[in-house]
Amino acid sequence: MPIPTEPIGSVPRSRELQAAIVAYSKGEISADAIHVQYDAAVRETVERFEATGSPVISDGEQTKPSFATYPLEGLENLAPNGLVIPFEDGHTRQLPRLATGPFRYSTYAGSYLPRARKYATRPVKQAVISASAMSLLYPAGGISDYSQEQFLDDLIQHAVADIRSCFDNNAYSIQIDFTEGRLAIKLDPSKRLLQQFIDLNNRVLSHFSLEERQRIGVHTCPGGDHDSTHSADVDYGELIPMLLTLEVGSFYMQMANEKNPERALKLIGENLRPNQRAFIGVVDVLNEEVETDEVVRDRALMAAEYIPVSQLGTTDDCGFSPFSDDIATSRNTAFAKIAARVRGTQLASEKLGV
Repeated sequence: MPIPTEPIGSVPRSRELQAAIVAYSKGEISADAIHVQYDAAVRETVERFEATGSPVISDGEQTKPSFATYPLEGLENLAPNGLVIPFEDGHTRQLPRLATGPFRYSTYAGSYLPRARKYATRPVKQAVISASAMSLLYPAGGISDYSQEQFLDDLIQHAVADIRSCFDNNAYSIQIDFTEGRLAIKLDPSKRLLQQFIDLNNRVLSHFSLEERQRIGVHTCPGGDHDSTHSADVDYGELIPMLLTLEVGSFYMQMANEKNPERALKLIGENLRPNQRAFIGVVDVLNEEVETDEVVRDRALMAAEYIPVSQLGTTDDCGFSPFSDDIATSRNTAFAKIAARVRGTQLASEKLGV
């Protein structure tokens, strides 16, 4: 069996789609008009994804406002002044803040799948945001008449429903985006916050059977927005052993742009459990230069020195455009990199005789 390869998910939106999204937000075009744009964008994205040869595809998150905030779209009990996340290039992203309870999701990720599957001929994966990322919405000062314990109970209920909606809509695999892993260590070097995040996500995962959890994976990277990161300065080795205690079948792990990949790969090999697979990043989404097939092959072969081939997969380091306004990378570059990942992984499989 060849080494499996999967995308992380998002690809850049076209300028036409971005303009339509802005126009819709201003009330300048109708809901019917934006859905025409969404259909066209998803159809073209699926066609281009399949043309890369990727055995598993996504809808490129064309219709999500962002990988993190899709469950919040349209909610009226949020305030804009939540946690600020600074990136190394100086720009920031700010989460909203929950102003009043109760907390709920407005949108489940499974609702995006029917549109993608209408055009796809290959398996479609779906990304969901982690419960731990959503937990950052609760303010440090608390909310009157809505305790943090109540909030977490409601959050877990909706996070479970979010994943369940993907199963119900025939997702091939479900990827929990956990890009706050390294950031948690930056915010709290004692790693208590990271442990809280892992415990919370495992509470969500406990609602699924072992068989179901084999189809669920966790994605980690140090952020990837406008070709910048928020926590690449945090030692990957501080995260990996704790990350691999999450009760999932797969891990999608940034590695192509890691400064010391062999040390990180060694830790993965030492901590990966027998029923788990590590999809190693072989494409650097922050670098505009498209990898050659041979570069991808060699990155996969390096990973195979530390991780059993039967537990190895390849992926992209991160999504190419996790926020809808990110146009740092062109669509052409993103699809060229995906195609290189597919071809390079095949070369590695042939070299390893699998």
